[in-house]
Amino acid sequence: MAEEKNKKGNQMNIELSEEVAEGIYSNLAIIAHSQSEFVVDFVKILPNVPKAKVKSRIILTPQHAKRLLKALVDNVKRYEAQHGKISEPEQNPFPPMNFTPTAQA
Repeated sequence: MAEEKNKKGNQMNIELSEEVAEGIYSNLAIIAHSQSEFVVDFVKILPNVPKAKVKSRIILTPQHAKRLLKALVDNVKRYEAQHGKISEPEQNPFPPMNFTPTAQA
C-alpha cells in the first residue's frame, strides 16, 4: 500500500492489487467526451492485425480529466529533463479517427 497526502493534510491508503500492478499495454488512446464526462479507451494495436481491442476504459469527470492533463504535462517535462526529448514520428502511424459520443446520461 502507498500512502498519499491529500490537500487537507490527511493520509489516504491506496491499495494496488497484484493483477492491477501488472498493468495493461496500450499503444493508442481514444478520447471522447460529453458534457459530464471524459471517456478514455486504451487500445492495443498489433502490426498486420486488422482488428484492435479496447483493453481498458477509464471514465473521468471533466475536473479530473484536467488534473490528469496537468499531471501528464508535468511528468513528461520531468522525464525529458532526465532522459532527453521524446521524439515523435513525423507522420501519424494511425489513420485519423473521429469519435463523438452517441449517448448521453
